[in-house]
Amino acid sequence: MSTLLTKPPSPAAFDVARIRADFPILNLTVAGKPLVYLDNAASSQMPQPVMDRLRRYQTSEHANIHRAVHYLSETATAAYEAARIKLQHFINAREAREVIFTSGTTESINLVAHGWGRQNIKAGDEIILTVLEHHSNIVPWQMLALEKGATIRVVPVNDAGELLLDQYEALFNHHTRLVSVSHVSNALGSINPVRQMIAFAHARGVPVLVDGAQAAPHLALDVQDLDCDFYAFSGHKLCGPTGIGVLYGRAALLEAMQPFKGGGDMIHTVTFEKTTYAPIPNKFEAGTPPIAAAIGLGAAVDYVNGIGMQAIASHEHELLCYATEQLAAMPGVRLLGSAQHKAAVLSFAVQGIHPHDVGTLLNQEGVAVRTGHHCAQPLMARLGVTATSRASFAFYNTLADVDALVAGIRSVQKVFA
Repeated sequence: MSTLLTKPPSPAAFDVARIRADFPILNLTVAGKPLVYLDNAASSQMPQPVMDRLRRYQTSEHANIHRAVHYLSETATAAYEAARIKLQHFINAREAREVIFTSGTTESINLVAHGWGRQNIKAGDEIILTVLEHHSNIVPWQMLALEKGATIRVVPVNDAGELLLDQYEALFNHHTRLVSVSHVSNALGSINPVRQMIAFAHARGVPVLVDGAQAAPHLALDVQDLDCDFYAFSGHKLCGPTGIGVLYGRAALLEAMQPFKGGGDMIHTVTFEKTTYAPIPNKFEAGTPPIAAAIGLGAAVDYVNGIGMQAIASHEHELLCYATEQLAAMPGVRLLGSAQHKAAVLSFAVQGIHPHDVGTLLNQEGVAVRTGHHCAQPLMARLGVTATSRASFAFYNTLADVDALVAGIRSVQKVFA
C-alpha cells in the first residue's frame, strides 16, 4: 500500500476465484442480481473454514473455560488460549498475556479510557485525537474529559484527508497525557503515519493508543515495530465472528490498570473486605468470555495468514487504483479523500442525489455499499457534507465488482436524470 495511483502487479499465486469459493454468501442474489458486497469496512464476510471451526467447537468442544478439570472444559480452555497465541503472533506482541479479548474495538478503547484514563487523566490534562476518528475513539475520551476536567485537542486534516503533522506536533505541551489515533480512517481509507506520530509522542513521555479496526484486515501488523502502547481491533472486520475483539497493551501498563469489569475469573481472592485481582490477561476478562468467537477469530487469523497479508494488501490496492480511476472519470461523481497512502476505501458523492438514495438504488442492482456519516460526523463536517456513499473492498472482491459499482452508479444517475 504505497502511492495511490501506482498499481503494483497482482501476485501470480493470488487466485481470487478460489478464494471466493470459500465465501458461500457471495453466491447470494439480491433483487435478482448477483450480490456485489462492498461494505467490508463495516463488516467483512466469513469464510467456510471459520464457520467450520465454530461448528466444531459448538458440536464437540463446548464448555466453560478456566473453571473445571473435565474433558470438555480443558479442551475449550486449550482452544481459547491457543487463539490468544495466534493473535499474539498476528500482531507480533511480546507476550500472549498482552492480548486481551474484548467484544470489539469499542470495548477495547473504553477499557483503556476506564482502566488507564481514570487513573492517569486529571483536571487540566489534554488528550490528542484527530478529525479522522470514528465516534468510538471520540466519545469515550469526551466522557473521561468531562468527568476529569480535561481537554480534547484535535489534529486537523488537509483537503485530501491527510493529517497535518506539523499541527499535530504543535498541540503537544506539558499538559498532554495521551494520543489516541486511528491507523486507517474508516470513512476515507487514509493510512495515518502512526509510527512517526508514536515516536514523536514517546519522545515527550506521552503514551499512544492506536485504533486498528480498519488496519488489521488489510495491513501486516507489528505492534513492537510501531512501538504503540495500546492497539485495538475487531474480529468481524477480519473475517471472524461478531462480538469479539482484541486490545493489545504493554504488560506493564496493563498490570497497573484497574479492570474495566468485575466478576468471575478476573479475581485472585474475594472477601467482603477486599478483592485482589488475577494476573493479566484474566484481570480484564470478567465472566464467561466469548469463547466460540475467540476461537473463530483464531481460525480467521489462520485463514488470512494462509493467503498472506502482503498478497491481500497488493490485491486490494489494485482494486483501489482501478476503482479510483473509474469513479474519478464519471461525470457528476465526486471522490472524497485522496490521501497518498490509502486502504481500499472510496467515499463518494453523486451530484444532486442523497447518499441514502444512492445506496437504496445500488441495492436494487445487487451492490451493497455503506451510506451515512460512517460514525465520523466531525470528519463529515470538515469535508462539508452530511453523509457520503462508501465502497470498501476486501481481498475477495474483483475488478468485475468495481465494474458493477460503476454500472450501478450510472443507473442511479439515469433515475434522477
